Amino acid sequence: MKALLQRLFGRAEPVLAAAHPRDAVTLAPLHAASFNRGWSEQEFEQLLTDRNVTADRAVSGRTSVGFIVSRRAADEAEILSVAVARAWRGHGLARRLLDLHLRRMAGRGLRTVFLEVDEDNTPARRLYARAGFGEVGRRPGYYAGSGGNATAALVLRRDLT
Repeated sequence: MKALLQRLFGRAEPVLAAAHPRDAVTLAPLHAASFNRGWSEQEFEQLLTDRNVTADRAVSGRTSVGFIVSRRAADEAEILSVAVARAWRGHGLARRLLDLHLRRMAGRGLRTVFLEVDEDNTPARRLYARAGFGEVGRRPGYYAGSGGNATAALVLRRDLT
């Protein structure tokens, strides 16, 4: 009954799962819609076939609506990208993806996760702060800002142990 009501009156809750190389075709457009320089389908395929890369995706029906990708180095990882389709932003999907991803990385023995975020990206900074990430560094002028003003990248860290 719940599924019928969701089909009639709203969208179904996205299903979260590990991403695979075949998902490159749907993740590339989502990345391109979310960032100034989107990754190509070939770049995604390369990432998703790398044994040091962990990727998770959110799918609603047959549509990819979110993903998170990280790369492992020894017992650490760097989150390379997180994206959520515009229509799904503000509904907790990024937090669900991040939680799943961090659990998977901890289960693989990783001890620490890093990421970089634009200092002007308030929603992302809130997400990471709520997930226990703290600032450990700053790269001034890293991201191209509007009107030619570059913004800093904040380097964040979270321990998984």
